[in-house]
Amino acid sequence: MSLIPKKGTVYVVDDDEAVRDSLQWLLEGKDYRVRCFDSAETFLSRYDPREVACLIVDIRMGGMTGLELQDRLIERKSPLPIVFITGHGDVPMAVNTMKKGALDFIQKPFDEEELVGLVERMLDHAREAFAGYQQAASRDALLSKLTGREAQVLERIVAGRLNKQIADDLGISIKTVEAHRANIMEKLNANTVADLLKIALGQNTAKA
Repeated sequence: MSLIPKKGTVYVVDDDEAVRDSLQWLLEGKDYRVRCFDSAETFLSRYDPREVACLIVDIRMGGMTGLELQDRLIERKSPLPIVFITGHGDVPMAVNTMKKGALDFIQKPFDEEELVGLVERMLDHAREAFAGYQQAASRDALLSKLTGREAQVLERIVAGRLNKQIADDLGISIKTVEAHRANIMEKLNANTVADLLKIALGQNTAKA
């Protein structure tokens, strides 16, 4: 039997040891796996984006702030849901973080039941976001198999260009375009042009 709680992982990043200890005690008591960090820098060096998790981070810390950490995660295209811990004077700042994708913010001192409910919503969101992240990673891995010329041909197929137009665009023969198309279909595991478009556009199902 696994000793790791089934509910998911909660990262806590706060330079206040008392806050870290309090959150760890509360959340581990609710059967969450909790990993605490005393700085954003330490968290970033150890964060594994392949893990379904959520992040509780203080908005103000020495060194890298919670706001800067959010920007770093956005740059990495991380699917990690974030909630900020704020003081009363940080509410306008916290609202701005939500415009950048943070799910919520909680004010000190925080209500325990409210926090646990928020963590559960974040982990639900994390599971959905992680599935999308995996699909995007799988798509990127497929597209990385294409040569530069094949990528140019695919871009024009997606734009609705015909083989003759693609040949004219790239200064190659129609037969060469057809050969590239065949290679693209094989590398992307696409059986039809519709399949090809779904992969190229990051869609998993055809629109009704």
